Amino acid sequence: MQSTKAMSANVMSANVSQTPASPTPRIIYREGVARDAADQAEVFYHAVMQGAASHYSVDERRAWASALPREASAWAARQTLYTTLVASCDGRCVGFLELDAIAKRIETLYVWPSLTGRGIGTTLLIHAERMLLEQGVSSVEIEASLVLYERLIRRGFSNLGEQWVERSGELLKRYHLVKKLNAVET
Repeated sequence: MQSTKAMSANVMSANVSQTPASPTPRIIYREGVARDAADQAEVFYHAVMQGAASHYSVDERRAWASALPREASAWAARQTLYTTLVASCDGRCVGFLELDAIAKRIETLYVWPSLTGRGIGTTLLIHAERMLLEQGVSSVEIEASLVLYERLIRRGFSNLGEQWVERSGELLKRYHLVKKLNAVET
């Protein structure tokens, strides 16, 4: 596993967007730390409740949102289980990806709803894929919601099949996707 310090140096120097009026990076991509946990909880909750509104009913979104606690301590504990990559804006987590490198899978990918479509999720994916490649991993899997499905297909993921997952009595549709990883020069 690449060290946090090395990953941060790599990420910060290569992938930041800047606003014309500001000489400092607006979005910084880095490995997650405990202080990000409360923001992660909020990003998750709002991405599900607002960001998924056009794909899932209110009851489905409530069930999905209740699957993970809206508490910083729960998300901090998850950071010990998964490599967490964070998109930070003005010091606050606005998107994150949880990676299980041993299982070769992306556990979660969420972006604050008003910031979707700006490349934050894509950049988090690029960093995760790069980390996996550096570890000799040749493919990655994800269970993608209806929200992410089309975007991931456009990014080279292949559909291995439709799945239904139960959350608090609601059945939610998702897709099991895989992507073969290829090293590309950037």
